[in-house]
Amino acid sequence: MSSEVIEPVNLDRYECRACGYIYEPEKGDARSKVEANTPFTELPVSWRCPVCGAKTSAFANIGPAGTASGFKENYNYGLGVNVLTPGIKNVLIFGALGLGVLFFLSLYSLN
Repeated sequence: MSSEVIEPVNLDRYECRACGYIYEPEKGDARSKVEANTPFTELPVSWRCPVCGAKTSAFANIGPAGTASGFKENYNYGLGVNVLTPGIKNVLIFGALGLGVLFFLSLYSLN
């Protein structure tokens, strides 16, 4: 019996530079019958972008899902927001906007 722990591999996502489509290996591509968990580097040569038909050479690596955007060497700069994922940044931005709207609407309660 082996006591090794197998960690899940984070597969990199690739974005089409022509149309912005993001190939996510965890989902695969049902239209082209590409199985889920197929890395971008193992796609068939005949595979094309399902949106615009671009070849695989038109795609750029954008890293695994859920990671902070930007260059890793810049994560330590700023006020700590460089390490936040895009989803957390959206919650902070739209949460602050919603709070601002609530404060604005609360002015109507003043006489």
